[in-house]
Amino acid sequence: MKTPFKVKVNSTSEFEVSSEDISALDSVKTTNTSFHLLKDNTSYKAKITETNFNKKEYTVLINNNTYVVNIENNLDQLIKSLGFEIGASKKVNEIKAPMPGLILDVMVKPGDEVKVDTPLLILEAMKMENSILSPRDGVIKSVSGNKGNTVDKGELLIEFE
Repeated sequence: MKTPFKVKVNSTSEFEVSSEDISALDSVKTTNTSFHLLKDNTSYKAKITETNFNKKEYTVLINNNTYVVNIENNLDQLIKSLGFEIGASKKVNEIKAPMPGLILDVMVKPGDEVKVDTPLLILEAMKMENSILSPRDGVIKSVSGNKGNTVDKGELLIEFE
């Protein structure tokens, strides 16, 4: 079997599919995200409704039933067996001042829920206003700086829970 892919459906069913299995599939692409499949003389309409390329996760609608499909190739499986996660990054728990400056505005307070890219505060440095945005979704644990305070480079500004 060349190039086995590990496929997990709805986090319950798991099986391997080879590139030969994929080549032998009787399918016709009807649109960019839709396909018509024949398997054992049964017709299936498949549509990819959501994709997450970092997680290699696809939500597929087949004959009006929704399935979440994860696909891993050999490299993905090797990386996982070594204890690493694909597309994983370090979770940021604190925001420190990237440079010395003056806090012009603080837009959050402890307990606020924020999403990625939510403006947290504005720091003036070298006569430029720098918006500090949230690097992740989360809840604000503490805000160290106040409007009008000066801060040094590396000084803690905001902590996440």
